[in-house]
Amino acid sequence: MFEKVLIANRGEIALRINRACHEMGISTVAVHSTADADAMHVRLADESVCIGGATASESYLNIPGIITAAVITNANAIHPGYGFLSESARFASIVEEHGINFIGPTAEHIKLMGDKIASKSKVKELGIPVVPGSDGEITDLTTALKVSEHLGYPVLVKASAGGGGRGMQVVHEKSDLEASISRARAEAKAAFGDDALYLEKFLERPRHIEIQILGDGNNNVIHLGERDCSLQRRHQKVLEEAGCTILDSEERDTIGRKVCQALSKLGYKNAGTIEFLYENGEFYFIEMNTRLQVEHPVTEMVTGLDIVKEQLRIAAGSSLSLSQNEVSYRGHAIECRINAENAADFTPSPGLVKDYHPPGGLGVRVDSGLYAGYRVQPHYDSLVSKLIIHGENRNECVMRLRRALDEYVITGISTTIPLHQEIIAQPEFLAGDYDIHWLAKMVERRTTP
Repeated sequence: MFEKVLIANRGEIALRINRACHEMGISTVAVHSTADADAMHVRLADESVCIGGATASESYLNIPGIITAAVITNANAIHPGYGFLSESARFASIVEEHGINFIGPTAEHIKLMGDKIASKSKVKELGIPVVPGSDGEITDLTTALKVSEHLGYPVLVKASAGGGGRGMQVVHEKSDLEASISRARAEAKAAFGDDALYLEKFLERPRHIEIQILGDGNNNVIHLGERDCSLQRRHQKVLEEAGCTILDSEERDTIGRKVCQALSKLGYKNAGTIEFLYENGEFYFIEMNTRLQVEHPVTEMVTGLDIVKEQLRIAAGSSLSLSQNEVSYRGHAIECRINAENAADFTPSPGLVKDYHPPGGLGVRVDSGLYAGYRVQPHYDSLVSKLIIHGENRNECVMRLRRALDEYVITGISTTIPLHQEIIAQPEFLAGDYDIHWLAKMVERRTTP
């Protein structure tokens, strides 16, 4: 096992990794920006190294700074968390070239799955169902028109290197296609430096369902069930559940088996998540995330498995600690992503946290780097806390979540706690009857005069 792990991230996920390492007897190194000198992940790590200025490009995306920090502290592994460099094949390669273990998949698999066109083609070849769409990149309007006519409107224009909804346009009519392609191409170029686009059929009322997997690189792959991530705003997940209210155990096992068989053929190593749209009883692959997911705690709550510890063991050369037959599920879990934003209009709300009191009790978990006196920085993602609730069934989970949200005190900044209180009070949510467009419509209803 590793003696020392450098955590190339910040905030709650850096804390999450730090805790797993300490429980395994592994020393930790926190890297941080000048703005994060007083952050909790810095305070709780065994060592810390400042790697640059406040902006992400100066610090958490500063590959030479991170590698230097690992070398001078004699760290023998790096965990990238999520976001930042976690899905950078170049970073993974550089880490390995310096004789340091990268706690994640191989650079080859990160590169393959980071290309939406190539990954869609590969998983289709491996037997995973995909959303009907273009065969590769769309390079001219004539081809785009032909593909769109074949698929039938509405269609979705998507960036090959995209993520988070950037470089994505829904086209409802033929006359809008050219302008939508131009907008998507410009946005993709600005966001990712890559303007390659492809087309997919736009599904009207799908659920966003993902399958968590673990592989040890020796053709052994298991799945840990599904997560329903359909509650989204502007393609950003807001609340996640495990399991999904509309899937039964047979459907879960069938899609899980297909995913495991495909990734076993690929020789996949470490944690990963296959994301699907699900409509009318059919699964359609949309992308694979070759990293730890923000929402991994709901899977941990229903399986009792520590995914980060599994990542560490796999990266250190161990086989999977359990077989598929040993994976079991208990109860229901929900995660609320709490952002430093105004819940009414979603404007960012950085600033000084005056009072901080997280909820507690049976089945309540809070992953957060907040504390009274901490200053939320404007330079990074607005996620400041994850509230994860477990119950013996969904009703108990929702009731416990309601109580926990009422208990949660964060003053000095605005947060999206009121948004979550509003969501879980809606009849559609209580009935489990929602899709990926539902939350946007709820927000639109409350803002329309």
